[in-house]
Amino acid sequence: MGTDIPRSTTINKKPQPEGGQAPVVQRVRIRYAKRGPLRFTSHRDFARAFERALRRAGVPIAFSQGFTPHPKISYASAAPTGVASEAEYLEIGLRAPVDPAELRVALDVALSPGLDVLDAVVAGGGSLADRIEASHWWIELPGVDPVTLGRAVDAFTAADEVLVERMTKQGRRTFDARAAVLRIGVREPVETPSEVTGVPCAILELVVRQVTPSVRPDDVLSGLRVVADLEPPVSPRVTRLAQGTLTAQGAIVDPLEADRDRATIVER
Repeated sequence: MGTDIPRSTTINKKPQPEGGQAPVVQRVRIRYAKRGPLRFTSHRDFARAFERALRRAGVPIAFSQGFTPHPKISYASAAPTGVASEAEYLEIGLRAPVDPAELRVALDVALSPGLDVLDAVVAGGGSLADRIEASHWWIELPGVDPVTLGRAVDAFTAADEVLVERMTKQGRRTFDARAAVLRIGVREPVETPSEVTGVPCAILELVVRQVTPSVRPDDVLSGLRVVADLEPPVSPRVTRLAQGTLTAQGAIVDPLEADRDRATIVER
Protein backbone atom coordinates (compact mmCIF):
# COMPACT_ATOMS: atom_id res chain seq x y z
CA MET A 1 0.00 0.00 0.00
CA GLY A 2 1.24 3.47 -0.81
CA THR A 3 2.29 6.06 1.71
CA ASP A 4 -0.32 8.66 0.72
CA ILE A 5 -3.67 8.50 2.49
CA PRO A 6 -6.66 10.16 0.76
CA ARG A 7 -7.87 13.20 2.66
CA SER A 8 -11.25 11.53 3.20
CA THR A 9 -9.57 8.72 5.14
CA THR A 10 -7.32 10.90 7.29
CA ILE A 11 -8.32 12.21 10.73
CA ASN A 12 -6.79 15.69 10.42
CA LYS A 13 -6.20 17.07 13.90
CA LYS A 14 -3.86 19.59 15.50
CA PRO A 15 -0.43 18.41 16.70
CA GLN A 16 0.47 17.93 20.33
CA PRO A 17 0.81 21.21 22.23
CA GLU A 18 4.31 22.45 22.95
CA GLY A 19 5.62 22.10 26.48
CA GLY A 20 3.67 19.02 27.52
CA GLN A 21 1.26 16.28 26.57
CA ALA A 22 -2.43 16.88 25.97
CA PRO A 23 -4.78 14.94 28.27
CA VAL A 24 -6.90 12.02 27.13
CA VAL A 25 -10.42 13.22 26.32
CA GLN A 26 -11.72 10.11 24.57
CA ARG A 27 -10.96 6.41 24.59
CA VAL A 28 -11.80 4.21 21.62
CA ARG A 29 -11.84 0.42 21.55
CA ILE A 30 -10.99 -1.35 18.30
CA ARG A 31 -11.50 -4.84 16.93
CA TYR A 32 -9.11 -5.97 14.22
CA ALA A 33 -8.24 -9.14 12.28
CA LYS A 34 -5.01 -10.89 11.31
CA ARG A 35 -5.56 -12.81 8.07
CA GLY A 36 -3.60 -14.79 5.50
CA PRO A 37 0.21 -14.38 5.58
CA LEU A 38 -0.18 -11.49 8.06
CA ARG A 39 -1.02 -14.07 10.74
CA PHE A 40 2.76 -14.49 11.06
CA THR A 41 3.07 -10.88 12.22
CA SER A 42 4.36 -10.88 15.79
CA HIS A 43 2.67 -8.76 18.42
CA ARG A 44 5.67 -6.40 18.49
CA ASP A 45 5.61 -6.01 14.70
CA PHE A 46 1.88 -5.34 14.73
CA ALA A 47 2.33 -2.71 17.44
CA ARG A 48 4.90 -0.92 15.29
CA ALA A 49 2.67 -1.14 12.21
CA PHE A 50 -0.29 0.18 14.18
CA GLU A 51 1.65 3.16 15.49
CA ARG A 52 2.71 3.99 11.93
CA ALA A 53 -0.93 3.71 10.83
CA LEU A 54 -1.97 6.15 13.56
CA ARG A 55 0.52 8.69 12.25
CA ARG A 56 -0.39 8.17 8.60
CA ALA A 57 -4.10 8.47 9.35
CA GLY A 58 -3.60 11.65 11.38
CA VAL A 59 -5.22 10.16 14.49
CA PRO A 60 -4.92 12.53 17.50
CA ILE A 61 -3.36 9.91 19.74
CA ALA A 62 -2.44 10.95 23.28
CA PHE A 63 1.02 10.24 24.68
CA SER A 64 2.36 9.37 28.09
CA GLN A 65 4.36 11.90 30.12
CA GLY A 66 8.12 11.75 30.66
CA PHE A 67 11.33 11.85 28.63
CA THR A 68 10.24 9.05 26.25
CA PRO A 69 6.51 9.53 25.62
CA HIS A 70 4.64 6.53 24.24
CA PRO A 71 1.29 6.50 22.45
CA LYS A 72 -1.53 5.47 24.77
CA ILE A 73 -2.42 2.05 23.39
CA SER A 74 -3.37 -1.01 25.42
CA TYR A 75 -3.81 -4.50 23.96
CA ALA A 76 -6.08 -7.26 25.23
CA SER A 77 -5.08 -10.93 24.92
CA ALA A 78 -3.19 -10.86 21.61
CA ALA A 79 -3.12 -14.08 19.57
CA PRO A 80 0.21 -15.94 19.28
CA THR A 81 2.41 -15.41 16.21
CA GLY A 82 1.27 -17.64 13.35
CA VAL A 83 -2.36 -17.70 14.50
CA ALA A 84 -5.01 -15.99 12.39
CA SER A 85 -7.74 -14.09 14.19
CA GLU A 86 -11.06 -12.38 13.53
CA ALA A 87 -11.23 -10.97 17.05
CA GLU A 88 -8.23 -9.01 18.31
CA TYR A 89 -8.83 -5.98 20.54
CA LEU A 90 -7.04 -2.85 21.65
CA GLU A 91 -7.86 0.52 23.22
CA ILE A 92 -6.39 3.92 22.36
CA GLY A 93 -6.47 7.21 24.28
CA LEU A 94 -7.11 10.33 22.19
CA ARG A 95 -6.45 14.00 22.89
CA ALA A 96 -9.39 15.09 20.71
CA PRO A 97 -12.74 13.42 20.03
CA VAL A 98 -13.17 11.54 16.75
CA ASP A 99 -16.01 9.73 15.04
CA PRO A 100 -15.37 5.99 15.58
CA ALA A 101 -16.66 5.06 12.12
CA GLU A 102 -14.29 7.52 10.43
CA LEU A 103 -11.45 6.32 12.63
CA ARG A 104 -12.09 2.70 11.64
CA VAL A 105 -11.96 3.51 7.93
CA ALA A 106 -8.83 5.68 8.23
CA LEU A 107 -6.90 3.05 10.17
CA ASP A 108 -8.03 0.24 7.89
CA VAL A 109 -6.73 2.14 4.86
CA ALA A 110 -3.44 2.91 6.62
CA LEU A 111 -2.74 -0.74 7.54
CA SER A 112 -1.63 -3.46 5.13
CA PRO A 113 -4.30 -5.80 3.72
CA GLY A 114 -4.56 -8.72 6.12
CA LEU A 115 -4.38 -6.43 9.14
CA ASP A 116 -7.98 -5.29 8.94
CA VAL A 117 -9.81 -2.94 11.30
CA LEU A 118 -13.32 -4.33 11.74
CA ASP A 119 -14.97 -2.15 14.38
CA ALA A 120 -14.41 0.88 16.61
CA VAL A 121 -16.52 2.17 19.49
CA VAL A 122 -16.14 4.85 22.15
CA ALA A 123 -15.19 3.21 25.45
CA GLY A 124 -18.02 3.27 27.95
CA GLY A 125 -16.07 2.54 31.10
CA GLY A 126 -14.71 -0.52 32.82
CA SER A 127 -11.73 -2.55 31.66
CA LEU A 128 -11.54 -4.12 28.22
CA ALA A 129 -9.34 -6.92 29.57
CA ASP A 130 -11.97 -7.81 32.17
CA ARG A 131 -14.40 -8.57 29.35
CA ILE A 132 -12.19 -11.27 27.86
CA GLU A 133 -13.37 -14.44 29.60
CA ALA A 134 -13.10 -17.01 26.81
CA SER A 135 -11.99 -17.55 23.21
CA HIS A 136 -13.55 -19.51 20.35
CA TRP A 137 -11.01 -21.32 18.15
CA TRP A 138 -11.10 -23.15 14.81
CA ILE A 139 -8.18 -25.52 14.18
CA GLU A 140 -7.65 -27.11 10.77
CA LEU A 141 -5.61 -30.32 10.82
CA PRO A 142 -4.55 -31.18 7.25
CA GLY A 143 -3.77 -34.87 6.87
CA VAL A 144 -5.90 -35.91 9.85
CA ASP A 145 -9.06 -37.93 9.31
CA PRO A 146 -12.15 -36.58 11.14
CA VAL A 147 -12.89 -40.03 12.61
CA THR A 148 -9.40 -40.22 14.11
CA LEU A 149 -9.79 -36.73 15.55
CA GLY A 150 -13.19 -37.68 16.96
CA ARG A 151 -11.70 -40.57 18.90
CA ALA A 152 -8.99 -38.32 20.32
CA VAL A 153 -11.58 -35.71 21.34
CA ASP A 154 -13.63 -38.41 23.12
CA ALA A 155 -10.56 -39.48 25.08
CA PHE A 156 -9.74 -35.87 25.97
CA THR A 157 -13.31 -35.16 27.10
CA ALA A 158 -13.46 -38.31 29.22
CA ALA A 159 -10.27 -37.45 31.11
CA ASP A 160 -10.55 -35.67 34.46
CA GLU A 161 -7.14 -34.07 33.90
CA VAL A 162 -4.76 -33.76 30.96
CA LEU A 163 -1.30 -32.58 32.00
CA VAL A 164 0.89 -30.89 29.38
CA GLU A 165 4.19 -29.01 29.50
CA ARG A 166 5.08 -25.65 28.01
CA MET A 167 7.99 -23.26 28.31
CA THR A 168 6.89 -19.99 29.91
CA LYS A 169 8.68 -16.85 31.07
CA GLN A 170 8.99 -18.55 34.45
CA GLY A 171 10.54 -21.66 32.88
CA ARG A 172 9.02 -25.01 31.92
CA ARG A 173 5.64 -25.52 33.56
CA THR A 174 3.21 -28.42 33.77
CA PHE A 175 -0.50 -27.59 33.85
CA ASP A 176 -3.92 -29.05 33.15
CA ALA A 177 -5.11 -28.41 29.59
CA ARG A 178 -8.49 -30.05 30.24
CA ALA A 179 -9.99 -27.83 32.94
CA ALA A 180 -10.04 -24.64 30.84
CA VAL A 181 -11.80 -26.25 27.86
CA LEU A 182 -15.50 -25.43 27.97
CA ARG A 183 -16.38 -27.01 24.64
CA ILE A 184 -14.48 -29.21 22.20
CA GLY A 185 -15.74 -31.00 19.13
CA VAL A 186 -15.15 -32.03 15.53
CA ARG A 187 -16.86 -29.96 12.86
CA GLU A 188 -18.55 -31.56 9.89
CA PRO A 189 -16.52 -31.27 6.66
CA VAL A 190 -16.96 -27.77 5.27
CA GLU A 191 -14.92 -25.36 3.19
CA THR A 192 -12.02 -24.38 5.41
CA PRO A 193 -11.02 -20.72 5.90
CA SER A 194 -7.50 -21.44 4.62
CA GLU A 195 -8.88 -23.46 1.66
CA VAL A 196 -6.96 -26.67 2.37
CA THR A 197 -7.43 -29.03 -0.59
CA GLY A 198 -6.18 -32.38 -1.78
CA VAL A 199 -5.87 -34.06 1.65
CA PRO A 200 -8.23 -34.99 4.47
CA CYS A 201 -8.65 -32.07 6.84
CA ALA A 202 -10.27 -32.57 10.21
CA ILE A 203 -11.53 -29.43 11.93
CA LEU A 204 -11.35 -29.04 15.70
CA GLU A 205 -13.53 -26.42 17.35
CA LEU A 206 -12.73 -25.15 20.83
CA VAL A 207 -14.10 -22.76 23.40
CA VAL A 208 -11.45 -22.13 26.06
CA ARG A 209 -11.81 -20.15 29.26
CA GLN A 210 -9.26 -17.43 30.01
CA VAL A 211 -7.14 -18.74 32.91
CA THR A 212 -3.64 -18.32 34.32
CA PRO A 213 -1.46 -19.73 32.90
CA SER A 214 -3.38 -19.38 29.66
CA VAL A 215 -4.41 -22.53 27.80
CA ARG A 216 -3.76 -22.09 24.08
CA PRO A 217 -4.83 -24.22 21.11
CA ASP A 218 -1.37 -25.79 20.89
CA ASP A 219 -1.74 -26.87 24.53
CA VAL A 220 -4.99 -28.66 23.68
CA LEU A 221 -3.28 -30.32 20.71
CA SER A 222 -0.52 -31.43 23.10
CA GLY A 223 -3.27 -32.83 25.32
CA LEU A 224 -4.71 -34.81 22.40
CA ARG A 225 -1.26 -36.25 21.83
CA VAL A 226 -1.05 -37.25 25.50
CA VAL A 227 -4.42 -39.00 25.67
CA ALA A 228 -4.68 -40.44 22.15
CA ASP A 229 -1.23 -40.20 20.54
CA LEU A 230 -2.65 -37.82 17.90
CA GLU A 231 0.25 -36.37 15.91
CA PRO A 232 -0.77 -34.19 12.92
CA PRO A 233 1.61 -34.74 9.96
CA VAL A 234 1.79 -30.99 9.19
CA SER A 235 1.40 -27.84 11.23
CA PRO A 236 -2.21 -27.00 12.15
CA ARG A 237 -3.84 -23.83 10.89
CA VAL A 238 -5.40 -21.99 13.81
CA THR A 239 -7.96 -19.18 13.67
CA ARG A 240 -9.51 -17.32 16.60
CA LEU A 241 -13.12 -16.66 15.66
CA ALA A 242 -14.23 -14.73 18.74
CA GLN A 243 -13.34 -13.75 22.27
CA GLY A 244 -15.31 -11.96 24.97
CA THR A 245 -17.61 -12.48 27.91
CA LEU A 246 -19.47 -15.71 28.59
CA THR A 247 -23.23 -16.00 28.96
CA ALA A 248 -24.89 -18.53 31.25
CA GLN A 249 -25.58 -20.62 28.13
CA GLY A 250 -21.88 -20.65 27.18
CA ALA A 251 -22.11 -18.18 24.28
CA ILE A 252 -19.37 -15.58 23.75
CA VAL A 253 -20.40 -11.92 23.58
CA ASP A 254 -18.26 -9.37 21.74
CA PRO A 255 -16.67 -7.17 24.45
CA LEU A 256 -17.48 -4.03 22.43
CA GLU A 257 -21.23 -4.62 22.72
CA ALA A 258 -21.28 -3.14 26.22
CA ASP A 259 -19.82 0.13 24.88
CA ARG A 260 -22.29 0.76 22.07
CA ASP A 261 -24.59 3.75 22.32
CA ARG A 262 -22.87 5.11 25.44
CA ALA A 263 -21.60 8.65 25.92
CA THR A 264 -17.96 9.55 25.44
CA ILE A 265 -15.95 9.44 28.67
CA VAL A 266 -13.97 12.60 29.31
CA GLU A 267 -10.95 12.38 31.60
CA ARG A 268 -9.91 15.48 33.49
